[in-house]
Amino acid sequence: MAHWFGRSRTITHFLKTKIISSSYRSLAGDGSGKACGIFREKSAVIPAFRRSESARAGDLVEAVTYSDDDDDENQGLEFPGGRVTFTPQMKFIAESTDNRVPCYRVLDNNGCPIPGSTFDQVDKETAVKMYRKMVTLQIMDTIFYEAQRQGRLSFYLTSTGEEAINIATAAALTPDDILFTQYREPGILLWRGFTLEEFANQCFGTKDGHGKGRQMPIHYGSKEHNFFTVSSPIATQLPQAAGAAYSLKMANKEACVVAFTGDGGTSEGDFHAGLNFAAVMEAPVMFICRNNGWAISTPISDQFRSDGVVVKGQAYGIRSIRVDGNDTLAVYSAVRAAREMVITEQKPMLVEFLTYRVGHHSTSDDSTKYRSSNEIEQWKTGRSPISRFRKWVERNGWWSDEEETELRKDARKQVLNAIQVADKTEKPSLEDLFTDVYDSPPSNLVEQEKSLRETIKRHHQDFPSDVPI
Repeated sequence: MAHWFGRSRTITHFLKTKIISSSYRSLAGDGSGKACGIFREKSAVIPAFRRSESARAGDLVEAVTYSDDDDDENQGLEFPGGRVTFTPQMKFIAESTDNRVPCYRVLDNNGCPIPGSTFDQVDKETAVKMYRKMVTLQIMDTIFYEAQRQGRLSFYLTSTGEEAINIATAAALTPDDILFTQYREPGILLWRGFTLEEFANQCFGTKDGHGKGRQMPIHYGSKEHNFFTVSSPIATQLPQAAGAAYSLKMANKEACVVAFTGDGGTSEGDFHAGLNFAAVMEAPVMFICRNNGWAISTPISDQFRSDGVVVKGQAYGIRSIRVDGNDTLAVYSAVRAAREMVITEQKPMLVEFLTYRVGHHSTSDDSTKYRSSNEIEQWKTGRSPISRFRKWVERNGWWSDEEETELRKDARKQVLNAIQVADKTEKPSLEDLFTDVYDSPPSNLVEQEKSLRETIKRHHQDFPSDVPI
């Protein structure tokens, strides 16, 4: 035993000596004398996705030297996750790179294409439809917000300043793609055919609403449109989206899952769980982060020290891109390209849209308490995605002032009519509180309904009169 132990120590010492003397050059270069990197200056090419293959369970982890080269520089370690080379230099990875990841953009603030920009061509019909939907979304948000201020709605939240992300993303997808959104993506439903009446019925909690009044306003959902119901807890939809995408992969579907979250959502544990699961299982899901600068009153500077959200993808082994979220053409082109890669390669993608939340977080918030009015106005007037896209559409001869006036007048009329109808529509009946969960209500629910009805009978003045008993 002593003899074996002595030999093992000698072998171990030999391996350590060989490993320590390995060169750092094999890690830092490709043999050409040039440093290897992910982001290269002036390169529009996204690096190819490469997954590090893990060693099989039970495989011996050992140092390896190529037999055809005695140079210590070629020595490394076969370790779960892939081969690792060694360096005699103690070098820490920097917390960030000197240069921030560039942001893909097609149109400048005046709606002019940037020289040398590459993007998917959009025909007149699609461009005009996108613009009309962006304006309609803006008008719907404005009127619904005012309705809440009048006491006709209990809550509302707008997408002001983020219309391009909503509509251009929706236009770049197909109806078969499944959506797991947060609460600032009603424009995707609008594009897919969700009517203004359906929006109003959900917000007013009528009997015709998809949620039958059981959800807060703006928590939309539609099975018909492959749009999972919005939930209030932040980022819970991300691991759900990864699982749904994996089911598409198992079924060999030519579709993907698209999951939205805000910059605040990336601070939640579910962001890690969702991205890591999707990366390991190679699920066809596109994670989209609307980095609008604020998580309610928390600025991104108080959330993370990394270069935004786009750099987080590489840590999970997920290809990523940063895009100008107020540039309709850039959003459309990036999402189309990302979707194609997600489906053909059956691997996840992370897209970070840089934008700004022009409105308050919700009707429960006054954002002037924590940010300046000048900052808001600068983004509202100088960087509006609607104004920028309109200039491009007009420059192509596809839009006129007369059409603009008619669109805004007609959209306002339709939204007001939808609100008036929903406001007068009957509320869900008391019975609906106890349905749609069990095929046959269990005894405890039967007892609860009976008890509630007796309570209402005794204290009818304390219950809303517009709810059918």
